[in-house]
Amino acid sequence: MVGFENHIGKISVSENYLTEIVKHAVTDCFGVADVCSVNTFHSAASALTFGRAYKKQKGVAIRTDKNGGLIIDLHIKMTYGTNITAAVSSIIHKVTFAVEEAVAIDVHKVNVFVDEMTA
Repeated sequence: MVGFENHIGKISVSENYLTEIVKHAVTDCFGVADVCSVNTFHSAASALTFGRAYKKQKGVAIRTDKNGGLIIDLHIKMTYGTNITAAVSSIIHKVTFAVEEAVAIDVHKVNVFVDEMTA
């Protein structure tokens, strides 16, 4: 759970909900083929445990910083021939807007890692 406090009170948001928002925003961006697994250990663990939580959070890691904002790490697969710099800039803006619009929590940083290229 990601929580923050404002003038209304304390608000908690599920990490699965945030992950789904981020995944939908990323996969709608031009040039993004898919969201990749974070690393081979997590891939192997999800294959062995058949856990839904690992599969839902595949390629997206969300954490909070000391100021209460979000830091989002994305591992993606891009299509070959896409301008990576322009696509990553678009992804950062779209993810930031989608999360801040949906849950009103500041996104302080979005780290995009292009792990694979596909035809």
